[in-house]
Amino acid sequence: MSFTLIDLGKEGYEFHASIWHWKPTLEIIRSLDIISGNKLRLMESNGNGVKVEEEEARLIGKRIYEEILPKLEPNKRIFVNLTITDEPDDGTFYRAPEEQWKNYSVNYQWLKDFADFCLQSKGFQVF
Repeated sequence: MSFTLIDLGKEGYEFHASIWHWKPTLEIIRSLDIISGNKLRLMESNGNGVKVEEEEARLIGKRIYEEILPKLEPNKRIFVNLTITDEPDDGTFYRAPEEQWKNYSVNYQWLKDFADFCLQSKGFQVF
């Protein structure tokens, strides 16, 4: 499953996310307490077109830069449960229910790119 974030103001400006990256990103956004729980639940599904307004998008980008990226540094990644590791993703697929959280993470560069999209967009829709 994949997600496409479409800018509300610039035609053709999009950001793409796999489910592997989107789940931890949503947990980061949830931890920042910027978007309502109902909207976050809608953002968990692709194709519904839920909107993130420009002010929300900018605040997400700003807070990721200020609060999350300094913890990651360029060589770390953050999991869906918000734990941080410096171990690179080796592509292992964790099947055991108690380990499935290890399948979902974002690294510094991916999260920086997402934050840049948020800061440069006029808000976005999730498809």
